[in-house]
Amino acid sequence: MRIVGEIPHPIIKITVFKNDGKFSIKAESGLMEQIYKFRDDERLQSFEDIQKLVDEVFIKKIEENITNMYEAKHEAIHRHLAHEVGEFEKIL
Repeated sequence: MRIVGEIPHPIIKITVFKNDGKFSIKAESGLMEQIYKFRDDERLQSFEDIQKLVDEVFIKKIEENITNMYEAKHEAIHRHLAHEVGEFEKIL
């Protein structure tokens, strides 16, 4: 797998990879990342084709997914830690 390019964005790091003719788009923000994989397709042959694919609508969906991922993570942490809140170490 090799990096074929990056798509500029002020908040999200978007990296495009190619492996055996297949493209992958990795979107990273903080500790969250998403990967979109595309099978061999005659219409997606170059980095420029991928750049066209990653339009405003696609990026908006990525941002929504990242927000949902952060919310899911924080909710899970809160549920887990909620059981521990208020419990103090016993002192004999």
